Amino acid sequence: MSYRRGIEASLQCAEACNQCYVQCVEEGSSMKECIRLNRECADFCMMAVKAMQTESPFAREILKLCAEICRACQDECEKHDHDHCRRCAEACKHCAEACYDMAA
Repeated sequence: MSYRRGIEASLQCAEACNQCYVQCVEEGSSMKECIRLNRECADFCMMAVKAMQTESPFAREILKLCAEICRACQDECEKHDHDHCRRCAEACKHCAEACYDMAA
């Protein structure tokens, strides 16, 4: 199975989440939930990348969970009107779709 689409989407999502995280930290304590989900999502996207690259026997389960975390991060980022949150929400949406497709 080719995981190329999932790997690319997960890498892009992790990058967007990390950028959003940095900006949210600078904006202060009102962004706590966004910060928490940015970290969780970026970390899990990288775990999903590794699972896909190594063709883990648990890849499908990891991809399903990654998609759920991406959706949660997307939902949180959509609550905010910052450009970095909008970019992160879009990357999370794209990654969730790719992960759900790869897990099917």
